[in-house]
Amino acid sequence: MSQSELDRQALLDIASAPGDNFWPSYWRHRDELDHGTLSIIEYWRRVAVDLGVEWSMAHIQLLWAADFRSWISVEPGTIDLLAELHDGGTRIAMLSNAGFDFGDPFRRAPFSVFFERVFVSAELGLLKPDPAVYFKVADELGITMEQMIFVDNKAVNVEAAVALGATGHHFIEVPPLRAFLTSLATPDR
Repeated sequence: MSQSELDRQALLDIASAPGDNFWPSYWRHRDELDHGTLSIIEYWRRVAVDLGVEWSMAHIQLLWAADFRSWISVEPGTIDLLAELHDGGTRIAMLSNAGFDFGDPFRRAPFSVFFERVFVSAELGLLKPDPAVYFKVADELGITMEQMIFVDNKAVNVEAAVALGATGHHFIEVPPLRAFLTSLATPDR
């Protein structure tokens, strides 16, 4: 999942900060949030400090809601592809670098019907691209790394999985992902 430009702009509007200032700070503290070692409130307070501002709890709530929406929103073509894979009998699991607040929503969202399992980094105490997280997921699914097809919107996460033996694809758009998955299904592979 990637944030849409509309969602990214909504965050900038609420933060009242230019992207050149906001995004480096947003990402600087994200791993701690997604690892589960930093609370949501503390995360947004650190972003505010980096930007030289102070946000009230009401403002933090607005930022959190916009941020949450940006990660729970999925491009419709991706949902259609997940449905096709699921209906065709493909086992699908989700592994997301995300905070504790995402576990239950990911498991209850309409798209969750396509996932055999949902793994959330904060709950695991492990973050992509740490090799341990890939091995943990493979073990939980009862597969080897060589059986794993790993798709992610961050190249570094894909590269880490591939280095461990998985087949990987860096997701940018649905058509190239569809072509990649089709190539895996061809008899000459």
